[in-house]
Amino acid sequence: MFSAPRQTEHRGEHDDLLSAGLGLDGLRAALPPAFADPAHPTAAELRRRALWANWRGIADLAVGGGYGEVYGSVQRVEGREYSAYATVPGAHQPHRVLAQVPDAFDAGKRCLVVAASSGSRGIYGAIAVAGAWGLPKGCAVAYTDKGAGTDYFDLDAGLGVRADGTIGQPEDGDLAFVPSAAERAAAGGIAFKHAHSRDNPEADWGRHVRQAAQFGLSALDRAFPQQAPFTWANTRVIAVGISNGGGAVLRAAELDGEPWLDAVVAGEPNVYVDGARPLYDYTTEAALLMPCALQHKPLAAMPAAPAGAAADAYCAYAAANGWLGEGMAEASNEARAEAAYRRLRDNGWSDAALRAGALSVSFDLWRAVAATYASAYGRYAPAAKRAGKGPDQPWLPFAYAAADAAAQPPTARPAAANERAAWWADASGIPPGAGVQLFAPPAGDPAQALAPLAGLRALWTGQGGDGDAAAGLAAAHRRVREGIAATRASAPRKGVPVVVVHGLDDGLIPPAFSSEPYVAMARRAGAQVRYWQVRNVQHFDAFLGLPALAARYQPLLPYVYAALDRVEAHLADGAPLPADATIDTGLRAAGQPLQAPQLAIPR
Repeated sequence: MFSAPRQTEHRGEHDDLLSAGLGLDGLRAALPPAFADPAHPTAAELRRRALWANWRGIADLAVGGGYGEVYGSVQRVEGREYSAYATVPGAHQPHRVLAQVPDAFDAGKRCLVVAASSGSRGIYGAIAVAGAWGLPKGCAVAYTDKGAGTDYFDLDAGLGVRADGTIGQPEDGDLAFVPSAAERAAAGGIAFKHAHSRDNPEADWGRHVRQAAQFGLSALDRAFPQQAPFTWANTRVIAVGISNGGGAVLRAAELDGEPWLDAVVAGEPNVYVDGARPLYDYTTEAALLMPCALQHKPLAAMPAAPAGAAADAYCAYAAANGWLGEGMAEASNEARAEAAYRRLRDNGWSDAALRAGALSVSFDLWRAVAATYASAYGRYAPAAKRAGKGPDQPWLPFAYAAADAAAQPPTARPAAANERAAWWADASGIPPGAGVQLFAPPAGDPAQALAPLAGLRALWTGQGGDGDAAAGLAAAHRRVREGIAATRASAPRKGVPVVVVHGLDDGLIPPAFSSEPYVAMARRAGAQVRYWQVRNVQHFDAFLGLPALAARYQPLLPYVYAALDRVEAHLADGAPLPADATIDTGLRAAGQPLQAPQLAIPR
């Protein structure tokens, strides 16, 4: 199951498990930790920088935001890390697993926290969720990147990421992600595991989590041989994750076989159940309609502007394609915006989710997510070389390559050595970002520019094209739909307590499409599920460093930590599980620090 094992020590003044010695002040630094040689950073330098990037990508570390003072911890925790690749049977590519074992591991309670990275992040993508809670308590923590992560592969140079994060060749034998020889010969630009593994990793998220937990037990055996074996029967295992990581731990809770999991806490989970809307459906809808709908006056107060093509171009395109109803082709932009808003509301979006969804519009996140997931669900290879004209898949017309971020329009070019060297530490797992751009075919007008988004939507609806194009769409539609169907969740095993925590203002994974139908399904099956719904909380804690957002929203992480506390007390002392709650938070005045009473955490 496991290969390429590594063990490293993290002690002393300038290193530890939680922050690589940076501490809260170092994590707050505006610039990442530097590499002595930017083209050839050491494994230790890459790890430190990856921890810096992943803390900042998940938690609100801004002064006054409350982290480390009102909630959370970045205290020094010394210990060892064990890492390896794990492979799900039948998969083309492995996923990374990592176990952090503190020197102060509490042998009396034998606790293992297992977590999956949020989003498509690398192996440290849950450090602020699981590590920050479990390591200071003397628990070991095991992680998985769940088949995604930042192990990018430069198809032009034939270089990828080794087990220690440095750059190497396929011949080295320990790369985390290697496209096949045929794919490397046919494709150009950059491939990344979530989109191009050909495995549809989301279908195996639960198995990834269980394998990470198994690796965690084996790491404890190695760390404390006198107390081995560590088993499901004598070690308490709690799974936790947020966003995609939250969906992954819920999928782990449903697995058959030997009982292994004692409890689950899932924050803002991306989870799909029968009868609900999957992520790909509402993402592709939002990509096309939300930039227009956000111009509707009741929503216009959100301090974020649509990115890319002007909002009126989205409105015109939607009207021309009949998505806004009859008579909209000649209507005013104001009327089109209202029609787009009504369409989204009718399809389940709340005003709170639409306002927060403006963040995803501003950061071009809907397009990035839709393109990545379409490739993953369809198990597509990287884009074939066509003299810069884009990939061969007409319904997936996107390619990835290095580009200068400041260039307008961005132009694809070969990646430089210093860029490749930083991908593992700096990237989020879904381009654009870290110097990698997402490219669509060149467009001469707004309609051409938006057509690729319509192509992504057509992969869900199956509507579009004619003749041979219609036949090709039908095949691609079936392929993507089959991939989505493979991600459908089932109820957790009976006897496994589950706490779901979700912000009611979430604009990326609205609870109406995810947590709400999951909780209802699980309860119909007799599962032991509790549900906290938190007002004034959206999806991205890390954005709360922006003053306008800090005055509007509260962070999610305090509620995830509190739910973990309550689950731990239930398992250890028989305390009751938390009751369902709709939590009415307070808000900060502009420029004022977060105060504990404003969180209104249930007691």
